[in-house]
Amino acid sequence: MRIQWFGQGAFLLTCDDGERIAIDPFGDVGALFKRRFYPAVPELEADLLLVTHEHPDHNAVERVTAGQTIRSTAGRFETSLGDVVGIASEHDATAGTERGANVIYRFELDGLKVAHFGDFGQPALRPEQRAALGDVDVLMLPIGGGPTIGGEPAVRLAEEVGANVVVPMHYRTEAIDFLDPPDEFLAACEDWEVERVERNEASVNVSDRRVLLLTPPS
Repeated sequence: MRIQWFGQGAFLLTCDDGERIAIDPFGDVGALFKRRFYPAVPELEADLLLVTHEHPDHNAVERVTAGQTIRSTAGRFETSLGDVVGIASEHDATAGTERGANVIYRFELDGLKVAHFGDFGQPALRPEQRAALGDVDVLMLPIGGGPTIGGEPAVRLAEEVGANVVVPMHYRTEAIDFLDPPDEFLAACEDWEVERVERNEASVNVSDRRVLLLTPPS
């Protein structure tokens, strides 16, 4: 599986057979928010598009031509790439009263169990969420605090789900200045080797426990 990161929660995952899943694309959010942001996600084609929640830096569905779209909805879905499980969660630590709902998506690609946590803001998983999630091989997880969980809670969550590969997202970079940098998270990652990748894409396997720190566009 190849993973490409566009910043924040936006990814394109490509299977060995060429099938693709796009997640949380955004458009020209910098102009909308009137602050520095990543370049808009390029126009993409995908077999499946997943949207975790309805904030403008995650739901630009017009950027992706998709065979099927699952938009901010929990449940079990049949897709051309296999079943996708959407798990209801919150964007904050106050039952969604500040920032609303969020959906965690769990699916399999190339035999790997993959989870994308969107803008997860709860202090921890609830038992029913943990049960629905199951084991995870590859975990895309926010780590930058502010509207989501921060570094140490993110590490605890990664440990809880037994992730082999953790791909951090939603943290401070050259393009984003309103979130925490990855330092706290990386300092707490004692059980994972940290691999710093000087580009925004990499191939993923689970032969080693590692944090895959990609470099997004700026």
